[in-house]
Amino acid sequence: MDVANILKEWSKKEFSPFYWLEGEENYFIDQLCNAAEKNILTPEESAFNCTVIYGRDTTWADVMNQCRRYPMFAERQVVILKEAQQLKDIEKLESYFEQPLSSTILIVAYKEKNLDNRKKMARVIKEKGKYVSFKKLNEKDIASWMEHRLSKSQLNITPRALMLMVDHLGSDLSRIEQEIDKLQLNCSPGVLIDEEVIERFVGVSKDFNVFELQQAVAQKDFSKAFRIIQYFKQNPKAAPLQLILPLLYSFFSKVYMLFGVDSTDERALAAHLGIPPFSIRNYKEAARLYGYQGAERTLLLLHQYNLKSVGVGAPAIEDAALLKELVFKMTTDQGS
Repeated sequence: MDVANILKEWSKKEFSPFYWLEGEENYFIDQLCNAAEKNILTPEESAFNCTVIYGRDTTWADVMNQCRRYPMFAERQVVILKEAQQLKDIEKLESYFEQPLSSTILIVAYKEKNLDNRKKMARVIKEKGKYVSFKKLNEKDIASWMEHRLSKSQLNITPRALMLMVDHLGSDLSRIEQEIDKLQLNCSPGVLIDEEVIERFVGVSKDFNVFELQQAVAQKDFSKAFRIIQYFKQNPKAAPLQLILPLLYSFFSKVYMLFGVDSTDERALAAHLGIPPFSIRNYKEAARLYGYQGAERTLLLLHQYNLKSVGVGAPAIEDAALLKELVFKMTTDQGS
């Protein structure tokens, strides 16, 4: 079950006695907690019957007592337990999960962790309530989610502009949503969002960005990569080294994975790598230019320079100089 289905049920006043929300994708957990706090009860009912508790500030007994309290002047109450992973002895709530109060809707936000399926409590939660685990989205899923969010405002985006946003904003869905809100405010329905629009409203240069650097390195175009690095040197906030290195490592990790796949079908390859189908040719071209050993060596170089960037085994050196040295070795087959 995903967020949309749960929200749809709530809009029809269909509720489970409790919801256990866990996993690495905090954005969706927060989205449901916010919706529960604002939308399940009317404003008048919420004043007496909506309680937000934080795991670090309470005890399991207090949570239990709150859940077993009857609502005031309403059919139900909502109890939201945020940061539940910080609640000591949380397994002692098992008895409540076995016999939840029908007039209480309990929302448990258990972030960055997962239930231990070996324990009885996990089975009870899955049998008696709604259990949802949110995994971190991969590049393909983020791109699809972004397209869906834009389409709800009757906005379309070009594949290149989409990848520019994905590479620039990473996997932080809250940040991505903020930038989408900007586009919605500044673009009329029906507008096609391209790189020019992204540069104007999101603030990412269409010519000098991490996506273009990645493309230049993938094509072994040191001259183009050098120009982009010079831009980064003059605009340090445009692409910090701590952003660039993980993205390059992720890209070449996927290139390396291609050598272990027999299929030549581009859609199958894209699905295997977890990327949008329209970007698979970039990975295939990099695989052709670098070869198996070149991709392996590149990953080793990226690991070495990631250590150097934090001062391990190397004297202090400015980010631009370190990046130039790394890219030169990657694109010219020089030794490490």
